[in-house]
Amino acid sequence: MLVETLSTTLLALSDPTRRAIVDRLTRGPARITDIAAPFAMSLAAVSKHVKVLEHAGLVRRTRQGREHTLELDAAPLREVASYAAQFEQYWTERLDRLEAYFANRKPK
Repeated sequence: MLVETLSTTLLALSDPTRRAIVDRLTRGPARITDIAAPFAMSLAAVSKHVKVLEHAGLVRRTRQGREHTLELDAAPLREVASYAAQFEQYWTERLDRLEAYFANRKPK
């Protein structure tokens, strides 16, 4: 269901650590240890964040021996973008009305 997927994706992206992980993965796949390096938290804590991203379908994990590699799957982000795009007309109309208000306002 779209609403459930959207909610799960937005929940996953609501945390700055998870957004930083997604941002890092836009540059290509990375080992989980490399993903964890810049964060001042344990590898276990970073793994919990990764599991939330996996649950949302934003991250795929592959294992080769003891190495865990993460890769971004941006498909759920398209649904977020599509949801947000429906508000574009609303804000455009609001801003057009505000512009018209100031254009028609007489100086004192």
